[in-house]
Amino acid sequence: MVKRSLIAVSCLLLAGTGMAQVKPEWNAVFKNINTEVQSNSKAYATLKQATETIGHRLTGSENGKKAEEYAYNLLKLYGFKNLRYQPFEVESWSRGTISVNIGATTSALHPVKAVTLAHSPVKADLTAEVVDMGNGLEADYQASQGKVKDKIALVYLGVLPGSPAGTKSLHRSEKTAIATKYGAKGIIIINTAEGGILLTGTASVTGKLIPIPAVCIGKEDGLAFKKEVAAGKQYAHITMTNFSGLIKARNVIATIKGKTLPNEKVVVGGHLDSWDLATGAIDNGIGSFSVLDMARTFQALKLQPERTVEFVMFMGEEEGLLGSKAYVDAAVKDKSIDQIRYMLNYDMTNDPKGFSTTAEESKELFQSIGSIAQQLDTTFRNTFRTGAGLHSDHQPFMLHGVPTGGGAGGALPNNAGPCYHADCDNFKLVDEQGMKNTVRYSAMLLYGIADSKELKAKHFTDEETKAFLLKNNLKEPLKIAGEWRWDD
Repeated sequence: MVKRSLIAVSCLLLAGTGMAQVKPEWNAVFKNINTEVQSNSKAYATLKQATETIGHRLTGSENGKKAEEYAYNLLKLYGFKNLRYQPFEVESWSRGTISVNIGATTSALHPVKAVTLAHSPVKADLTAEVVDMGNGLEADYQASQGKVKDKIALVYLGVLPGSPAGTKSLHRSEKTAIATKYGAKGIIIINTAEGGILLTGTASVTGKLIPIPAVCIGKEDGLAFKKEVAAGKQYAHITMTNFSGLIKARNVIATIKGKTLPNEKVVVGGHLDSWDLATGAIDNGIGSFSVLDMARTFQALKLQPERTVEFVMFMGEEEGLLGSKAYVDAAVKDKSIDQIRYMLNYDMTNDPKGFSTTAEESKELFQSIGSIAQQLDTTFRNTFRTGAGLHSDHQPFMLHGVPTGGGAGGALPNNAGPCYHADCDNFKLVDEQGMKNTVRYSAMLLYGIADSKELKAKHFTDEETKAFLLKNNLKEPLKIAGEWRWDD
């Protein structure tokens, strides 16, 4: 009797604070999720095993294939019967040789440590003058018309200190596209991380080969070179070889059919692939292996919400969201895109303190779910954030009007930020409790969305999608990427 009274009081309190979307049974379900993850999570252990036995997870490589099989077999071990590969053809890219030399004359160049950015040409041998294009934004080129033509652009990866307030930053691929548009023959990007760390990643907005060589150099080398360029003419000699060719990759998909609304679907995913400089423990081991453990948790507790849930390990994210685009293209083709009510994306998510979404109307539901989580652990602050960004696997869903979201408010463990896309992204950076927190709170969010009586967040129409993207200042980067499908 006392237990029933406590549950009743809890529900009354939630209703009184605008949390009316909560089902009374969620209290017990979320408590079970919390106990299961805290006691039996395999996220940390399986990520450790994968980094030790597979290494990097570059799409199209033998390691990438091993990672696909590892995820599939893990989900099979967890008891999934409705489990499949989703094959897609992808233009695979991998680095070969790289040499970058710089100096005041072409006859007296000295080497600088550098790494090639995808999808640079399969072969390049370029010597040209280097010109400083600042932050690499359209305005930087418009202010110096013709300055970069037939030369090598030197740009900063983020926003240079001392830039005017409000200066925005574009993705490295968008900065490369702008440099190419204004006639640059090559681009050198200065990393923002200190300590000589080199960043890799794609410099292609399309996921296909770019026409100019793109390289990254360390912050200290780059800023010193920037001063030399300001003092007088400087040159660079860039030589490289790379591989590019069509191969097959596979998303891995595990499904739990909805109890009463099987034709409504909630997709939860993270990209399994990584770059090849390290083992990708942070990007995106902590995200993808947390999703795998969410799947394990649902199976262990025999959870079957009202709506269908699909757990997806995407490949090809690093080369241009190739796996998630393949998933969405297939969903558009068979018209199942209209069945997707929500997409939750976990990319470098760690120790979330709240939830985020593109749909403001989801606030009541998300905070209802978070309120229960907060009762189970007061370190979860139940913050709520709305907005939108690009360059992860939620993007193809968002561009088709699907509400997207995930965990928010956390922080990367062990000063992992500077190791983004770098050779120091190793398992030693991972925090076990941070991963457990991602799994338990996100499993609660996933269950709540999939089991809710009503989802106020609706698919946007095409015009509503356009208005949403404009509101979030995403027109320019989408136009650069060739993904702005409207005429104006």
